[in-house]
Amino acid sequence: MNKNSLIYLKHVLDAIKQIEEYTVKVDDQDFLINRLIQDAVIRQIEIIGEAIKRVSLAIKNKYPDIPWKNIAGMRDKLIHDYFGVDIEAVWETVQKDIPVLKKDIQDLLNKEKT
Repeated sequence: MNKNSLIYLKHVLDAIKQIEEYTVKVDDQDFLINRLIQDAVIRQIEIIGEAIKRVSLAIKNKYPDIPWKNIAGMRDKLIHDYFGVDIEAVWETVQKDIPVLKKDIQDLLNKEKT
């Protein structure tokens, strides 16, 4: 794996860690009313998407089960359609997709170490 892809994938894990910290004691109702947490989480998802866009095509092709395009697409939606962001969908992403992505990226990095 090239050095840049490694850096970007570590940025993804760093952003996931931030999301976990922001939401550790937050339930869906808290999230839906707390704009500060929403904004913080959305920013980290944007960072994840931007980092994913910069991962090499070779890595993306080697790990096709990771939904690279969907992740980048969510970033684009958050950046360009900010007035139409579905906060419930963001919360669902935090609860369902972020843990899976964390595991997928950790597994990828472990495989690439060997």
